[in-house]
Amino acid sequence: MLKQLSRFERTSKVLILGFVGLMAVSLVLFFRPNSGSTNIEPTKSTEVLATVGSDMVTVGEFAVARQNIQARFSQYAGINLAQIGFSDSRILSDLIRNKISAQEAARLGLGASDAEVNERIRKDFSDASGKLTLTDASGNLDMSKYQQRVGDVPAFERNVAENIAREKLEAFVTASVHVSEDEVREEFKRKNTTFDLTYVTVSVDKLAEKIQPTGDELKAYYDQHKTDYNILVPQKKIRYLFIDQDKSGQKVQISDKELRDEYDALKPEFKQAGVKVQQIVLKVAREDLDESVRKKADALVARARGTSGTATEEAFADLARGNSEDPGTAKNGGRVAGIVKKNPNKPDDPYQKVLDMKPGEVTDAIKYKNAYYILRRGDPVPKTFEDAKAELLVSLRNRRGYTVAQKIAQKAQDRLKETKDPQKVAQELAAEANMSPAEMVRETPFVKPGDDVPNIGSSQQFEEVIASLNNPKDVGERTGIKNGFAIPMLAEKREPRIPDFEEVKDKVAKAVKEGKAKAQLEEKAKELIANAKTPGDLKAAAEKLGLEAKAEAKYKLATPLGEAGSSVLLDDPLYAAKAGEVLKTPIFLNGNYLVLGVNKRTDADLADFAKQRDTLIQTAISERQNQVFADYLAAVQRQMEQNGKITIDKEVLASLQDQEEPQAAPRRLRRPPISQ
Repeated sequence: MLKQLSRFERTSKVLILGFVGLMAVSLVLFFRPNSGSTNIEPTKSTEVLATVGSDMVTVGEFAVARQNIQARFSQYAGINLAQIGFSDSRILSDLIRNKISAQEAARLGLGASDAEVNERIRKDFSDASGKLTLTDASGNLDMSKYQQRVGDVPAFERNVAENIAREKLEAFVTASVHVSEDEVREEFKRKNTTFDLTYVTVSVDKLAEKIQPTGDELKAYYDQHKTDYNILVPQKKIRYLFIDQDKSGQKVQISDKELRDEYDALKPEFKQAGVKVQQIVLKVAREDLDESVRKKADALVARARGTSGTATEEAFADLARGNSEDPGTAKNGGRVAGIVKKNPNKPDDPYQKVLDMKPGEVTDAIKYKNAYYILRRGDPVPKTFEDAKAELLVSLRNRRGYTVAQKIAQKAQDRLKETKDPQKVAQELAAEANMSPAEMVRETPFVKPGDDVPNIGSSQQFEEVIASLNNPKDVGERTGIKNGFAIPMLAEKREPRIPDFEEVKDKVAKAVKEGKAKAQLEEKAKELIANAKTPGDLKAAAEKLGLEAKAEAKYKLATPLGEAGSSVLLDDPLYAAKAGEVLKTPIFLNGNYLVLGVNKRTDADLADFAKQRDTLIQTAISERQNQVFADYLAAVQRQMEQNGKITIDKEVLASLQDQEEPQAAPRRLRRPPISQ
């Protein structure tokens, strides 16, 4: 196949960086094993992790997939794959689905030919001019370059073929998918109709606060339900050594050269600090002027785009100077100070829309608060090494800190098994861990499986480690916990028993209060509706019952309503409601009753639908195609599982846990805020 690749013409289309599904990314976009972009080294192990019909998923495939997903997020400090949805089970499931899709494609005669694989590889490894980047000085294919880029060549080309086959299968399965314009219009109306609400959550917790059971009631309840409080498994008090990953990492020395290497390994998109933006702002002084302002904004968008669909910086600047009502930027040609950066925490910020556009493109008129914004996407602003240095230092120090903490934890485990003395081990390793002995020695209350353990939470990993500790001073294996590692030792153990009344008195009181509150829940919700003829009455009616009325402006269906959450149970009756109404029936949602009053209803503007019609229909078709294909693969997978054609070696999967980015160190993604 490599020889065929070398005979391709030296020109092709612009580099395509399209990704076919999440696992297509992790399987096609390979990195050099020693690139330093992740601390999980890919493996060439051929040990079988799962069988899928006649195919196998190996440990090597799994490790490489996990490594490359990690590499995608390597710019963020201490990223935990499981926390962002990429658990080991998810990664393995996606690998299994890939095998299933390849088998189904082969069964239907939709496999990839050698020519198709060659063409895909050429596109993925060509520069913007179409020139293959894997050639030597004479223009011939450089085998060493190719192998450096992809690692295991046969495995890489097999994965490319599987991805092409998957695309063909998806196209075949979804070819007949259709979405009518009426469906899309109705969905647009539901999504874009807004409601100004007053609502009251009638919850068990709120009602329980006002209930004060007597001592006799508590004792009687305990006598009737004492077996409910049976402790059926041993309770254990654990004394453990804690190794803090952050503090361990603070002592790690990182040179400028190492940071420079990190910077050089970043993908181009991660070397971009942000983009420049120009704007035209048209303010809506009164609500009745909204339509005329919007029409003016639409006309300016059309002028800005002209016949080419884009605007030069100066042309847009002329429009901004003559039309923008933002004095701070209008005189400067609409140029927004600073740059706009990606910020997923502000999805409604209009400036975020330009990040998905090309330089020179102009947005539609965007209504935001009391104004319409027209934004032009300017040139990207590169992030220099100096700009990225602090961020790279945090990321690399965190990864190195994990490695250091892991090694210290291993030492602590070995010493604790020898000495059985946590305090002594803490004193020995405190300096190396950059902690005080007091910080290192921790103790849990008596706990059992499923308990929320202080400083650890509900951790199956921790529970599995302490399960084998049965005698005082038994020492377990190091395990990842929040922010670091724990080396547990059994301090004390209580056997299964029925606890006496005083030991569970608080739990009994909670159960009695909740029981009475649940019995009153629907009654109180209906009482609230009966006392509130209009949305304006809800506040006073709620206060009489010890409840709180809250307001929500411009609420849209299928979005969370405060702490109440979201559900079709809420969406359907609300969409049918009119302004000025209190819904006659309380909505039971997430264990509570919700009473809703509609102060104002603003129906979706179908003129906006007409503008977006083609895009909305295509998006709806794509979403339905994705769902149809996912359902198809799921059905095939279920059938194969029922027939015993899919098996997973759980012991092998469990053995890979130590290679995973630890649950010991969950971190939020470190993303810079928007700068304007």
